[in-house]
Amino acid sequence: MTNCLESQHVLVIGGAKFLGKEIVRAAANHGAHVIIGARDQSQAETVAQQLPDAQAVYLDIADEKSIQAAAETLDSVDHVVITASAHHNVPVADLEKDGIAAAFDAKVVGPMLVAKHFTPRMPDTGSFLLFSGTAAWNPSVGMTVMGITNGAVAFTASHLAHELAPVRVNAISPGITDSGTWDAMDEQSRRGLYDAATTGSLAGRIGTPQDIADAAIWLLSAPYVSGETIHVDGGTRNA
Repeated sequence: MTNCLESQHVLVIGGAKFLGKEIVRAAANHGAHVIIGARDQSQAETVAQQLPDAQAVYLDIADEKSIQAAAETLDSVDHVVITASAHHNVPVADLEKDGIAAAFDAKVVGPMLVAKHFTPRMPDTGSFLLFSGTAAWNPSVGMTVMGITNGAVAFTASHLAHELAPVRVNAISPGITDSGTWDAMDEQSRRGLYDAATTGSLAGRIGTPQDIADAAIWLLSAPYVSGETIHVDGGTRNA
């Protein structure tokens, strides 16, 4: 897949940190002109400066006006990757409406609005790549909002793929990955999470950012794949 994205414009929303940042680097390594979309434009510009052909743009996945403005600024892109998320990991008894709404904005509503504003500016060979997650298929206490929103991503990809065709829409569902997402947890809790994920994985380990970036690059360059959710989870669903 060397240079499989040569001269293509790839927008990564959420590309200033975690998995998004790894995908940005991978896309650049495969010849893409990368655009890093983020609320923290300064952080996005810092990442862009580390790459040979990249730029940053302000984009808040929960703000349609910023999505529209970014689309108008960029004018045309080939692929859009959306890694944004908003966690509301609490027991059902502690749920807050704003937290639930923010989670859906990041995973479902925002991506649909991105499709609204960017699809008219994309070639027929373009694609969207959304991000689900293993919580959708492995319910656990305190992760209900994450599980439901991640599950909704799979349906979002399927329905958008039909409506936006021939522009492709797919999703990746990562397993537990050491991407920095879990760094806010205390060491003992994080280690417990990683150990449990390792035990529950047929691959016998947790994921790496490279595992997910490799899958992302393949989907961006796979012209005969659309409407799919690809599980990159070490076989967790089958363990």
